[in-house]
Amino acid sequence: MNTLSVKDLHVKINESHILHGVSFEVPTNKVTALLGRNGVGKSTTLRSIMGFYPGTGSVQLNGVEILGKPTYKIVQSGAAFVPEDREIFSSLTVKENLSLAARGKNNEKAYESVYGLFPELDTRAQQLAGSLSGGQQQMVAIARALLNKNEILLVDEPTKGLAPKLVTEVADVLARVAHETTMLLVEQNLALVKRVAEHVIVMDQGRVIFQGGPENLSDAAWVHQMLGVSGGHK
Repeated sequence: MNTLSVKDLHVKINESHILHGVSFEVPTNKVTALLGRNGVGKSTTLRSIMGFYPGTGSVQLNGVEILGKPTYKIVQSGAAFVPEDREIFSSLTVKENLSLAARGKNNEKAYESVYGLFPELDTRAQQLAGSLSGGQQQMVAIARALLNKNEILLVDEPTKGLAPKLVTEVADVLARVAHETTMLLVEQNLALVKRVAEHVIVMDQGRVIFQGGPENLSDAAWVHQMLGVSGGHK
């Protein structure tokens, strides 16, 4: 069963044709990693799914077409987005950042669930978000998305710019979240991807060139061919 189905998605931004018929499936209750070199259209794909960029083709969430709907309708359908660079409100407390994202009046259970995943945020609820470490800020961004009932969580480069120690913290967070919801993850850190992903999609020049299991990530030659980086083990 697939939570998300993208078929023949074309997206143009300022007359530049960015996505050229992107098609893939995101299996339910699994973490799918969307990989590729910089600039191949991964972030554009996530943002197009969320309705930030107009496109043609089809994007279905649990069999319901969402392409062309406004972003707030897509969110109401059950898609949550954790943007690149976190985009939290640094002058607000942790609790205030979460409160802004919460929908509905009776969400105490949602807070309990989020604080259960991220107990550190509970102890820092009254701390200004801007004073948190990068890893803690990423926890806020993910927790904000998880406060509401989601069908799928789209996460864009959660470890970008983080120190190695903080990368480990975020990896632990994503591993916990992976047990809670279907996830489409854009990430350059292959060690993290190998830890959490059960399905892999590779893009190049605005097109999908591979879909399959993560076992190829342990093949250095395959990783270099597909992603242009060294990695894996022969």
